[in-house]
Amino acid sequence: MKVNYLGPVGLVDHPALAMTAAEFLPASCFLVEVSDEAGVEGPVIEGDLLVVDELRPVQHSDLVVVEVENQYRLFKSHRIGGRYRLLPASGGRGHFAQYMSCRGVVTHHLRMML
Repeated sequence: MKVNYLGPVGLVDHPALAMTAAEFLPASCFLVEVSDEAGVEGPVIEGDLLVVDELRPVQHSDLVVVEVENQYRLFKSHRIGGRYRLLPASGGRGHFAQYMSCRGVVTHHLRMML
């Protein structure tokens, strides 16, 4: 599922993000917004805001933002030894990835309530 880069946490004003909470996040965090291809069913839906930490190591079962063909995409990680298999967050077949393609691990999942 595609996500759209919004920028570093301290520089983005988004209704789902309480700026007082943003002050306590590490400088290594940035924000992405889930694209409309996610749909409105499942644990991650279109319009959700994700806080991603670039310095956090990937662990088993993390949501991970990965750069694929010049786009940021969301995957769920499955650690296998020193490597990890990336499974699309919306389901489907996965693939093995290099650490360098990983842009960060999702640490917070925010949703605007209307």
